[in-house]
Amino acid sequence: MLPVKELIEQAIDAMGYAYTPYSGFKVGAALLAKNGNVYQGCNIENAAYTPCNCAERTAFFKAVSEGVKEFEAICIVGGKNGVLTELTPPCGVCRQVMMEFCRPEEFRIILATDTAHYEIHTLREMLPMGFGPDALA
Repeated sequence: MLPVKELIEQAIDAMGYAYTPYSGFKVGAALLAKNGNVYQGCNIENAAYTPCNCAERTAFFKAVSEGVKEFEAICIVGGKNGVLTELTPPCGVCRQVMMEFCRPEEFRIILATDTAHYEIHTLREMLPMGFGPDALA
């Protein structure tokens, strides 16, 4: 069973580490690996903008850098000045990173504003016709 509330709480916790001096839009992510470990990520801005990194990719890169490459789900939260008022879906680049490591029909993306208000989508729903490793096989 997917630990939705725990992932939401961990994503909210991760959002507290966001470095957003330019946009003020803080994002937190909690990535559940198939081995049961959870990897947190936050967005990290940069004055040059293109070196910025999203919370989702931070979480994935942390996990992959530790040898973990199989994942169940990710929870994403975000809002201006850290106030969670609306759902925060992943950007296109993050969806593409998810395609690299996740089965689109199985991987779950949890979008939340708190533990009582959330939606769960598959990666396939969020990135139909996605380009992944199978396309190069």
